Order: sequence, then C-alpha cells, then structure tokens
Amino acid sequence: MRVEPRGVGSIVHVTQRGARGLNIVRDKQDRIRFGRLLFYLNDSFSDPNWLKVMKQCTPFERPDYWPDQDPLVRILAWTLMPNHFHLLLEEITEGGIAKFMQRLCGSMSMAFNAKYAERGSLFQGSYKSRTVDSDRYVRYLAYYIQVKNVLELYPGGLSQAIRYFDDSWAWALQYPFSSFSSYATENDSPIINKERFFEILDAHLSKKEAREMLHLHMQHNDEKYSELALESW
Repeated sequence: MRVEPRGVGSIVHVTQRGARGLNIVRDKQDRIRFGRLLFYLNDSFSDPNWLKVMKQCTPFERPDYWPDQDPLVRILAWTLMPNHFHLLLEEITEGGIAKFMQRLCGSMSMAFNAKYAERGSLFQGSYKSRTVDSDRYVRYLAYYIQVKNVLELYPGGLSQAIRYFDDSWAWALQYPFSSFSSYATENDSPIINKERFFEILDAHLSKKEAREMLHLHMQHNDEKYSELALESW
C-alpha cells in the first residue's frame, strides 16, 4: 500500500479489489451485509459479540445498551461492485481510516471464508488510497465513485448507459448498494454523512454533470484523473 501524508480533516479515496480479480460478494445477502458493515464497524466501540447482535437487530439498529456511536471516519460516498468497492472517506480521528479499513476487510474475509468454506485472503493485498487535495477533485470523485461505477453495471455497460441516459439514471436510482440514490434524491442513509458532503460540494448529484463526466470518461479525456481514481482506464 502506498502511504501518503494525511491527518485529521483529510479526504481520502479508498478502493479494495478481490484477490485475482474474483468477486468479493456472490449474492444479495453478501451485498446487504457490506452496507451494514459500513455502518456498524465505523465506531470506536467494538462489541465482541457484535455479529450475533447484528443478526438480531433490524437494519442499522443499535442496541440500547451500546454507547452512542463514535465514528472513526466520515463516510462521504460509497459504491459496492461485484469484485471491488470504492469509498470516499474523511479522516476525523488519528489513524481512523486505517483502523476502519482493517475492521472492514478483516470482517469481510472471515465471513466470506466461513460462508463459502474457502481459505486465504479475500482481497488483492492491501487497500489502495489517495488523499484528495482540492474540492474540484472531490467533486470529480463523487461522480466517479457513485455514477460511473454504478452505471457500469447497467445492462450493456457505460456505452449503453450514455445512449439511454434517462433510463439508466432511473435504473441507477434503484441500485441499493451505493450512496448514489441518497445524493441524487432526498433519501437519507445512516451510512453516509450528507451534511459534510454538502459542505464540500454544495449540491446534489446532477444528471447534466453526470452525463458530461461520463462522456469525458468514455473519450479518455480524463486520464489525468486516473491516478486519483486508483484505476487505469
């Protein structure tokens, strides 16, 4: 993992891929569990029996006997793909991102191996991260993480998503494993910190801006952002 200077207040793009490009989620329950992990593991408090507790709770419910949530990070945006995930995080406690990612990836690996009777690491080495040093880059990543990645899953991929953009946008609003719909609509989510997101971007996700970003991406005119996106085109 490339370690970059960062401190409290840093905005960081994080991505993690499955080992050998394999899927990190295989069914709907795996995907649902990922969202709940983002919520439950983002806390300085750790109940050793939290997995058992989580199964007994309704989604995103905190037991009354737990202390108030004390987040390790602010989750600003996220998208789960079949073989990797993207997160846009803000460091709010010293070492919070590293601790959160250790918890998240460790829990995912243990659950995956137990469920599918497999062994070894679920992931392809350490996670990748990049500190974002301008509001313009944060804005780009907000669309890259939530719009580009979700629309890659649209039937036919990005080319068809751009061709039938109104339909693909409506389709993406129904994709539950991303913060996309929370920012494109008025829907709330217990996972993300929308207030902080809007302090930075001061806007909901825009269809017009999303379309422009996708055209830019498909024409490979945004290669200067490839290092920031932690992926090559």
